[in-house]
Amino acid sequence: MKEPLRVIISGGGTGGHIFPAVSIANKLKEINPQTEILFVGAKGKMEMEKVPAAGYKIVGLPITGLQRQLNIKNILNDMSVPFRVLSSISQARRLIKEFKPQVAIGVGGYASAPLLMAATRMGIPSLIQEQNGFAGLTNKKLGSKVQSICVAYEGMERFFPKDKIVMTGNPIRSVFVPCTPEMKAEGEREYGLDPTKKHIFIVGGSLGSAKFNSCVRKWISDGCPGSEGVDVLWQCGKYYKPDVDIFMEEQNMKNPELAAKVKYSDFIGRMELAYAAADVIISRSGASSVSELCAAHKAVIFVPSPNVAEDHQTHNAMALVRKDAAMIVKDAEAMEKMIPTALELLKDPDKIKSLEENAGKMALPDAADRIAEEVYKLV
Repeated sequence: MKEPLRVIISGGGTGGHIFPAVSIANKLKEINPQTEILFVGAKGKMEMEKVPAAGYKIVGLPITGLQRQLNIKNILNDMSVPFRVLSSISQARRLIKEFKPQVAIGVGGYASAPLLMAATRMGIPSLIQEQNGFAGLTNKKLGSKVQSICVAYEGMERFFPKDKIVMTGNPIRSVFVPCTPEMKAEGEREYGLDPTKKHIFIVGGSLGSAKFNSCVRKWISDGCPGSEGVDVLWQCGKYYKPDVDIFMEEQNMKNPELAAKVKYSDFIGRMELAYAAADVIISRSGASSVSELCAAHKAVIFVPSPNVAEDHQTHNAMALVRKDAAMIVKDAEAMEKMIPTALELLKDPDKIKSLEENAGKMALPDAADRIAEEVYKLV
């Protein structure tokens, strides 16, 4: 067993930052349960809820990000950012002095900036983990100051010093493994899918996607064209479910046979079984989703979200598309092409098999182990 460590982990704002951070923490605790870990996030953001739910202590800083949309509220917010940054760096220095970490880890998002800035100035060995194929602004700024940069995609020397880059992949939950016939059967039972049919799984991230929902509703309203022998599993998102409930009730009254083709839910609890049940998956291309789908060896059509910084979801998707490990449909073309592309792919089992095999080749399922090894090297 390796020595116990004192580790401080910062970052958050989205699940794409938080869940990899928790995975890294879990791996370090698995290596030595005596390891002490403190998380640092931004007050009022989702990490302040998700991290304690995972069993870790977190301290919130008053840091906030710049808002790009022009209105009075955002202008006032942006005017306060420099003062919040200085206050957050000061508080981060106090936290470091009190906690005395042996290593600092940043997982991206503006919440990681004050802690990593303070840690590197105070001589604490530091590491950042970049989940995406296009580096985030905070990580790009910190790249020259830290000792190690863990990445999930090739070509990241565009953003970081080449000698600091380590290819580790993104840490994901251990439940995401190559799908088996037994997992497929269990997934079909879990989500009420007909085992004699083929299945499309449509998932727009943990919160759902308004664009995906519009595409599915239009397809159903048009009579589910091309759906002979096909079931659809649709994660619509908690926010959108009330409207979807009303819509599906109306469709069930008009044509119960068509409505029965679509199983929908606001949230998919056992994502690994939904992946396993599906023959083709339609997904956004956030970093964690991409890594999970590669680990599961699934054929996927990515529809990158246009509402993310630096268009990083397109970069994530294209890393697979270039290696014939996924397909892509632009968000602007989703209404016309998203579901028809999936239905067409279902008719080509050889293409599905090729996509599955190539996606599997890009999987790095031991990412958390690799990152933990880098942490110990720094210490």
